[in-house]
Amino acid sequence: MPDTATQHVLTVDVGNTTTRLGLFCVRGARRRGAGAGANAATPDLLGTCELTTPARITSDEARIQVAQALHVLPSAEVNGAMLSCVVPALTETWRRALEVLSPTRPLVVGPGLKTGVRMRYDDPSEVGPDRIADVVAARATYGAPVVVVDLGTTTNFEVVDAAGAFAGGIIAPGIALGAQALAQAAARLPQIELAAPAHVIGTSTRAAMQSGVVFGEVARIDGLLTAIMAELGEEAPVVLTGSDAERIQPLLRHTATVDETLTLRGLALLWQNNRR
Repeated sequence: MPDTATQHVLTVDVGNTTTRLGLFCVRGARRRGAGAGANAATPDLLGTCELTTPARITSDEARIQVAQALHVLPSAEVNGAMLSCVVPALTETWRRALEVLSPTRPLVVGPGLKTGVRMRYDDPSEVGPDRIADVVAARATYGAPVVVVDLGTTTNFEVVDAAGAFAGGIIAPGIALGAQALAQAAARLPQIELAAPAHVIGTSTRAAMQSGVVFGEVARIDGLLTAIMAELGEEAPVVLTGSDAERIQPLLRHTATVDETLTLRGLALLWQNNRR
């Protein structure tokens, strides 16, 4: 592959609730004789698309969804694909779908993939593919140490230490999951909009629930960030990503940067580091 090669990679992040697709332009091949990703430019994001993650889907249905999404994304010939899937039952389905659409074998985040990140986890195979992508992109973009808070179906904290290694993290129920649990477990409590009320002390059932769910999540994130920094022994930049990042960021006491495409960018970097 020539050093001047420009390729387009489709990244697919299959989450429990939503599936996000990103199209990236990757310029420059790896320098001959260098390590993975050496002397390579950062992938440029051309566009994104978001789909609902169904409980069941065939590979043909997934292929049709991707083909339709490609009509929404900027026009470009896809040269490769990178898949992250946190739903084990759907991983092979999506891999087969991407295999039809990509001229090269699609890569899947999992064992055997080069991440370039040292894992201090007891069992690295337990780390979700989206968490790996977050760590790779955060370290490449913000340096080390850095803490990622990914706000989706679950709220995940990913901690990169000063040496650039993945030190571990925290997994907790997401904000929407908390609201659903309240409404489902307590017969008299309604479904609520996930918005911050005007005051912490609610004067209606809905306001009280919003305070508990939204401000409770904010307090938990702030408290855990304080504990993480103390355990690291130094302050680290905080990066928020995921569906609820924009909602939560203004309410935090900690300074945090919202990076909506962090996971997709991490997948593009992983493809760049592992392409043949």
